[in-house]
Amino acid sequence: MVSELSFASIGLVNPKSPENVGSVLRAAGCYGASSIFYTGERYYRASRYVTDTKKMHTRIPTLGVDDLRDVLPEGATPVAIELVRSAKPLPAFEHPKKAFYIFGPEDGSIDKRLVNWCQEVVYIPTQGCMNLAATVNVVLYDRLCKQAIANPYADFWSEEALLS
Repeated sequence: MVSELSFASIGLVNPKSPENVGSVLRAAGCYGASSIFYTGERYYRASRYVTDTKKMHTRIPTLGVDDLRDVLPEGATPVAIELVRSAKPLPAFEHPKKAFYIFGPEDGSIDKRLVNWCQEVVYIPTQGCMNLAATVNVVLYDRLCKQAIANPYADFWSEEALLS
């Protein structure tokens, strides 16, 4: 759910494949993310493959940037989703009301300086690696579930909630 009180924005570090970027856009639409920022050239090259089947890029601002630190949404807490020793497991993580989730590429990691800049670092406990799109879906779904538990009577799917 997107509102003045709560929002989620997504930062992608040089996303690898057009299929995953399309799936990230779909997840952003499904879970109400307010914007997507990305670094690197691969998304731009992949965008011509039309993997965004729901055309979320027309509803959710999707912008290429040189450095994700330069586009931190006002009042947002930067949260790196990365497998590092000091990271918190997602099931125990309390999502900030205003979050800027940063995801690394499938074929690499988030730069250490960017991870250190983030106020929170979270990992998803799995037995193997997940792809970018699956990781974004899991994080945003976890956020939605925890919001629903905290406010069980909220209508997350009303017309007003979806358009806010």
